[in-house]
Amino acid sequence: MNVTIIDYNSGNISSVINSFKEVAKDKVNIEVTSDLIKIKTADKVVLPGQGSFKSCVDALNNIEGLVDTLNGFTINNKKPLLGICVGLQMFADIGYEETETKGLGWVSGKVSKIDNQNRNYKLPHIGWNQINIVKDSKIFKGIENKSHMYFVHSYEFIPEDKSVISATTDYSSNIVCSVEKENIFGTQFHPEKSDKIGLQIIQNFLNL
Repeated sequence: MNVTIIDYNSGNISSVINSFKEVAKDKVNIEVTSDLIKIKTADKVVLPGQGSFKSCVDALNNIEGLVDTLNGFTINNKKPLLGICVGLQMFADIGYEETETKGLGWVSGKVSKIDNQNRNYKLPHIGWNQINIVKDSKIFKGIENKSHMYFVHSYEFIPEDKSVISATTDYSSNIVCSVEKENIFGTQFHPEKSDKIGLQIIQNFLNL
């Protein structure tokens, strides 16, 4: 099995790479690339994202054919894709970080700044927080509700269709921290920084 981690200059993704290789061992081939042919022929794709919504979308668009290839992989061929942090946020139709920016449009919704309630909540939301699993998601197999995951973000994904939400976390409000829509999976938290439980989520994705 070939799993491709998309390398599109979105920031330092070494922890994502290392965690996937640690879980995969020699059983799964993990490739880090922006090569369109390799992405098309992969069994699964991981879309990391670090930085602002706009900078990540721009970085994707700067590689000719990459967005079309990801659309074909995910929407047409229905192969499993996991978005992490801004990788999840880019599923949205539109994001409002820096400036209004069009997203991938895979999961209808928007990305807006977390309401810090007159500075009662610090931004970014950073550190460990409990997740509330609200639907039976394949990537949460063997994960207990109220498990702690590691977060670093100031913006949140607000999907139009609430049925795609698989987990939330409580920080100023119920923030969406995981989605599942058919073959599309996303986590706002960082599984690669969430210790053994995060590695289990990675394992669950590899096992799909």
